[in-house]
Amino acid sequence: MECGFYLRIDGEGRHEKENKKKAVMDMRSNLTTLCYIEKDDSYLMLHRVKKENDINRDKWIGVGGHFETGESPEECLLREVREETGLTLTSWKLRGVITFGTDTYATEYMFLYTADGYAGTLAECDEGTLEWVKKSAVCNLPIWEGDKIFFRLLEEGADFFSLKLTYTGNRLTEAVLNGQSILRSSEEHHGKP
Repeated sequence: MECGFYLRIDGEGRHEKENKKKAVMDMRSNLTTLCYIEKDDSYLMLHRVKKENDINRDKWIGVGGHFETGESPEECLLREVREETGLTLTSWKLRGVITFGTDTYATEYMFLYTADGYAGTLAECDEGTLEWVKKSAVCNLPIWEGDKIFFRLLEEGADFFSLKLTYTGNRLTEAVLNGQSILRSSEEHHGKP
């Protein structure tokens, strides 16, 4: 019995390599990492202002990106941090898995990390501007509403967590933390009864 990920392309069950590769490529494109590098009482934040047609345009986020074929979460993390910042992480921790759902993009599964050790010199990023921001000021920046939830969890020192965030446009309409709903509808999100 074969347990691989294949697409059946004809009635006889034959498989083609390019279909398998396409299925794997489609699957990996929804896996990402995001890292908040810490220094003193600040996070290294990326102000996404350089890329056109960017879902994160004008938002402040951590550094990270999509998995490449065959990468583990840690390999993706280390590569993305090095590509976007010029830094090599020496100490990091997986903090949670975030499931992002939207009305316009495929569901994304993000491995959220913090890092408190690195080597190298900060380089210019081709996706935006890198800046050290005081942790206490991060939630005052233009960030995604759901990011405020995981920043609170990070600040509280939460153990590993699973967080599902669903958006309609730029509006957070659902938040589920470790299987428990913490935001049920857009009416609750806007403070209506």
